[in-house]
Amino acid sequence: MIILSAETTIDIPEELLAQYDIHVLPYTIVMGDKEFRDGQVKGEDLFAYTDETGKLARTAAVNREEFQAHFESLLKDHPDADIIHFTLSSEMSAAYNNACAVAEGFGGHVHIIDSRVLSTGIALQAIYARKLIDAGYSVDEIIEKVKERIPYDQTSFGLESVNYLYKGGRCSALAMLGANLLGLRPQILVVDGKMKPGKKFRGKMRKWSKDYIDATLAQFNNPDHEVVFITYSSVMHFEVIEWAKARLEQEGFKTIYVTRANGTICCHCGPKCLGILYFNDGDHPVTPKQ
Repeated sequence: MIILSAETTIDIPEELLAQYDIHVLPYTIVMGDKEFRDGQVKGEDLFAYTDETGKLARTAAVNREEFQAHFESLLKDHPDADIIHFTLSSEMSAAYNNACAVAEGFGGHVHIIDSRVLSTGIALQAIYARKLIDAGYSVDEIIEKVKERIPYDQTSFGLESVNYLYKGGRCSALAMLGANLLGLRPQILVVDGKMKPGKKFRGKMRKWSKDYIDATLAQFNNPDHEVVFITYSSVMHFEVIEWAKARLEQEGFKTIYVTRANGTICCHCGPKCLGILYFNDGDHPVTPKQ
């Protein structure tokens, strides 16, 4: 038996977690003197807190004690099972190192994969792992195949404002000031586990979001058409989401999931953030293991 696990930074709703049988444990979100589990507060709550206080809500990675309890719970009824756990990129969080330290105490039954991405980029890897499990591959084969695809996990998003990246220390004051003065809407790419700026767009969300999607599809033009995510941080114009879905359908994607980011990701990207995420290594049909 192989069990899939991740943190709430995977950013998919309960119905998809159930569909792909993925078990999650939450980050901690701190607003002032109050602590919440990721999922207890929504992006709008975090954005309102920042608007009122001028401060960014803080996030805390899953610690070793939490990982210990999580893995023990998953193995309680299936002590001979294997767990494959996907973490937020190790370049962005201590979760990977914490998970690896705890995994050592489980006699080789817990396997940690550094996703090197964030949000539903992690979900792409977990969904692929589930398909491999269902096709009868071994835990070692699954880990190898997933790791082969990580460099092709196209994770990017467009931003209305870089203010939250600046507050979180991921954008310089000069870059923030320049972007705001010029009205730039940047594309943020996740490359080698880190966020870096990509192309720049202008205009209101209805315009820049279309430009971002077109530019991303043109830049990363060898997609696996099986699954794509449209993931956003705060309430979107209905027109924006519908156009995005139609554009991805036109591109030939078969399954299009629309999801809202959980609190941890929202803390860093801010409101009016939209991303499309897919594997960019061509179609990868999973054949049953002989």
